[in-house]
Amino acid sequence: MNSDLLQQLFGDAPLPRQEMEAIVALLDIQTFPKGTHILREGEISSKCFFILKGCVRQYLLDDGIEKTTAFYTENQAVVSFDTYLQQKPSRHYFMCVEDVTAIVGNPSEEKEMYQKFPKLESLTRMMVEQGFGKTQEDFATFITSSPEERYLNLQTNRPDLLQRVPQHQIASYLGITPESLSRIRRRLAKK
Repeated sequence: MNSDLLQQLFGDAPLPRQEMEAIVALLDIQTFPKGTHILREGEISSKCFFILKGCVRQYLLDDGIEKTTAFYTENQAVVSFDTYLQQKPSRHYFMCVEDVTAIVGNPSEEKEMYQKFPKLESLTRMMVEQGFGKTQEDFATFITSSPEERYLNLQTNRPDLLQRVPQHQIASYLGITPESLSRIRRRLAKK
């Protein structure tokens, strides 16, 4: 069993190694090439993804213009809860910005695994709660920040994105034009 994968998934989780290995053996791990849409607007999907390697961009189309709303990288879950849990058509797209390796799951598989491994359910719940809390905090910070502050926040908290993602997608994510992003970067470089 790959020790790196066990460490990535479970870290210091209070699970016996044998149980962790049994869980990993049941996982559906798939690779998606850069440019692949794993979900499109209007689709209904019962899949969720946990990224082991790579980057996925979430975006909406607004009057034909792509508006980036999130980036997901290693050790983050990618899921559209409306479509995953309630079978509603998706309002957004998930596209691989890089080649992506992910665990792919669905509600029935999750239920089976939680019944077989009860501690896994509490670990997953903790992960979802932490992710939700971070999303709330990130949103509050975004709303109350100027474009330059948003860029500095991204530079501080997710500097890898600046190297992994095209600048026009970064600008969209920050809610500004690519030209505004260039001006911010030039101004900061002079300081």
